[in-house]
Amino acid sequence: EPAGRRALTRLERMGLPLGPVVATPGGRAQFLVAPGAAAELHDLLYRMGWDDRTHLDLHGLGPGSHVTAPPSDRGGLGPARWLRPPSLDTATKPPAARLLLGTLAYVAHRSRA
Repeated sequence: EPAGRRALTRLERMGLPLGPVVATPGGRAQFLVAPGAAAELHDLLYRMGWDDRTHLDLHGLGPGSHVTAPPSDRGGLGPARWLRPPSLDTATKPPAARLLLGTLAYVAHRSRA
């Protein structure tokens, strides 16, 4: 979550379109983006120069996965909360993952260093 907060701050300063962002009780930040990003994650990272994504703590959630939406309790582990709540603009048209991924990868990489 701390890396997600830093990435969110950078993305907002850059003026990029953002969708909702969830903070999980497990300490992760989940950026909600347009469908299909999970299947493209590896290729997108590779094309951006992140050829060894095993060192990045980025995971795509695709078909069969779920996100616990705030203000829900995640199976007794604690509450999920919004770092950036949904808005009318982003509810119908979430951003493409490729717009956010470079910054997310950079911040994730810097957080591991």
